[in-house]
Amino acid sequence: MTWYAVLVLLVGLERLAELVVSARNARWSLAHGGREYARGQLPPMIALHVALLVGCLLEAWLAGAFLPWLGYPMLVLLVVANALRWWCIGTLGRQWSVRVIVIPGAGAVRGGPYRWLRHPNYLAVGLDGIALPLVYAGWITAVAFTILNAVLLWGFRIPAEERALAQLHAHAVPDGA
Repeated sequence: MTWYAVLVLLVGLERLAELVVSARNARWSLAHGGREYARGQLPPMIALHVALLVGCLLEAWLAGAFLPWLGYPMLVLLVVANALRWWCIGTLGRQWSVRVIVIPGAGAVRGGPYRWLRHPNYLAVGLDGIALPLVYAGWITAVAFTILNAVLLWGFRIPAEERALAQLHAHAVPDGA
């Protein structure tokens, strides 16, 4: 279990790195006329992600077992999910943030994984939330995170992003005007 605790710690450190990148990008976006939407959504999302890490450790400590037939594929899925997440971050560049900030005139990003999916970062988050607990057979944590994450994303976050983008485009000046 020690190696799994180290893995969860590394994922936690990776999340802290994301928050550092996000804070830097948010400052830049706001300094360039960005407008923030749905501020109240961030605390529940942070709490959910902290609970994921804690749940992984608790479930592994209380009842977990490494099942190679499950653990190894989930470890690969975890790596793939994090690679997708960082591909999204790199593609969005300074526009990426854990906050919903829209910069007037910036336009929608259509490169990288956004060529194929509207919200690839949330696919990465969902895969990550399933894979990390299941590396060590944490079924309860995987199911709980998946359900709560779906409620937050589909019930609140994605609609807020879509509304923010729609408002931005409603007030945009057409090219050549």
